[in-house]
Amino acid sequence: MYGMSPRQLITCSLLLAALLLQGCTLSRAQIRRADTVVANTVYRTDSCDRSDHCAVPSPLLQAAERALAVSTPQHPVHVVTLLDDSEPALAARINLIRAAQRSIDVQTYIWDQDDVGQLMLNELVQAARRGVKVRILADQLFSFDDPTLLDQLSRASSNLQVRLYNPTFYKAHTPPLDFAAGILCCFMHFNQRMHNKLFLVDDSIGITGGRNYQDRYFDWDPNFDYVDRDVMVGGPAARQMAASFNLFWQHKRSVPLTHLRDVNQRILADTSAPTWPTPHYREPLRVAQVQQAAEDPQWLQAWLVEPSLQTGEVEYFSDLPAKTDKPNRLHALEFTRHVMRMVSDAHSEVLLQTPYLVLSGQAQRIFERLHQRKDPPRVIVSTNSLASTDAFAVYAMSYKHRKRYLTRFGFEIHELKPHAPGPAVEYELTNLGTDTLTRPAGTATPSNARRTRFHLLGSNSRPAPLLTTGRRFGLHAKSIVIDDRFAMVGSHNFDPRSDHYNTEAGVIVYDKRFAAEVRQSILRDTQPENAWVIAPRQSVVPMLTDVNQAIGDVSEHLPLFDLWPFRYATSYDLKPGCQPMRASNPGFYQCYQPVGDFPDVALSPKLVITRLITAFGVGIKGIL
Repeated sequence: MYGMSPRQLITCSLLLAALLLQGCTLSRAQIRRADTVVANTVYRTDSCDRSDHCAVPSPLLQAAERALAVSTPQHPVHVVTLLDDSEPALAARINLIRAAQRSIDVQTYIWDQDDVGQLMLNELVQAARRGVKVRILADQLFSFDDPTLLDQLSRASSNLQVRLYNPTFYKAHTPPLDFAAGILCCFMHFNQRMHNKLFLVDDSIGITGGRNYQDRYFDWDPNFDYVDRDVMVGGPAARQMAASFNLFWQHKRSVPLTHLRDVNQRILADTSAPTWPTPHYREPLRVAQVQQAAEDPQWLQAWLVEPSLQTGEVEYFSDLPAKTDKPNRLHALEFTRHVMRMVSDAHSEVLLQTPYLVLSGQAQRIFERLHQRKDPPRVIVSTNSLASTDAFAVYAMSYKHRKRYLTRFGFEIHELKPHAPGPAVEYELTNLGTDTLTRPAGTATPSNARRTRFHLLGSNSRPAPLLTTGRRFGLHAKSIVIDDRFAMVGSHNFDPRSDHYNTEAGVIVYDKRFAAEVRQSILRDTQPENAWVIAPRQSVVPMLTDVNQAIGDVSEHLPLFDLWPFRYATSYDLKPGCQPMRASNPGFYQCYQPVGDFPDVALSPKLVITRLITAFGVGIKGIL
């Protein structure tokens, strides 16, 4: 390596490390030894000897079973519940875990070890210990990166199985060196993730949408929480969910715990049976409240049963796991293709909510064709601002193409404010009565402390610093409503990563009532108190404005060096005393005032990086 530059030396070192790591896969003998240890020490005692495994009666599961009983292939019957509010979304899961009689399958992208992560794990372990078959499939990169915890899970119950999807170098934990080596040596394999979210009980009722198992997806983080959305479906679509889960579970990238090098080593190092630890919650009163709600018949009736709709056609779509092997195989892109067909068939309105407004080439072509129609549909987009997102690098690509979105696609863009009062009300309802709770001494242990995960282009859990203070919210919901006729709720971000790299899933509900509920929910996030409007800059000096736009057009279309700082569009806020209106309204500029390209964002390295990625980062759009 004599004569190499420091950069070349680092690259070679990482490649060498990657080769060494790849060569350290476990032998069959090592796997058999760990399997034997698990078999000899796993917890095998079922706490219940009844045929229903001591399941708690649930109006949610009962409604799903009734729908299945009366359904026929020609006339399906479903019970559908929109889970907009975070407390009902969590309480529904707890209720269904306790009501499960045969099986629980959980598929997710993120599983943290904070209060929500511990609560869900403990509930699932207890269900397994009363005899329910429980399977957990999590994407490895952002889930269960503690080999000790996975050792405990491997032996917590003979009815519990856990697998990690696409583990980096066959390990549960991915330190920064492994992360970098994975990018350098085998980027395509490393970059393809399982983004599906599915929670399924007794193959009868399932929940899918945007939420992962982490505090901020359920309004339990004291600093930054997500505006998110799930849908609960009981009926024949649950069988589609079961079939999809089984395909992923049996795929070669779904790796059992004893096949992971660090977990295997941990199991062989301690052949005595580990105990399942009692959860250490940061906010135990809040946990107790949601557990109580999950078993309160009146609470369940008001928040989950009465809002349910009985409807007919519901479809669950999921990309096949083969998408990650051969992304160009069309049949593997089932969900992605169906979403695109939905949009291209729109007539009057497309209402789109996505945290990342970075469109794939296919999506751009569809929206451009829609806008070129003689009578184009209205396209309303709810998305994040730089102040509300924790993915500032992704936002840079959205910022770069604002003019294209407004002029070529006809988008009406609303960007969420970081202190939006709508999400703040939901947070207060979720945490009612817990604000004065004193955290018990000794609960901030390594097992439940917040972790900052290593992530490409920086941590994805630290948003850009703001000029204002207060509790902060970011958009994470992914939904579409088409022509007020049907709606999709799922995990697809409508971006290149969702199109080509991640596997995605979601449900499409063909019911005007459900579409109206989702539409109302999305439009609430676009109200002036909750969002800024993106619109063209007002022309002050026409000639200078034309010159600025001409230079900006050239700069935007350059693959690199998009350095022109004066963009075509900026953010606007409604003036007091005015009524909301579209940016195309002649009175728009009398009622809206410009607040800058990045309102409320303080000067910081992340703001600078956002500008740099806008200028130089077009080539990494698909990665982000």
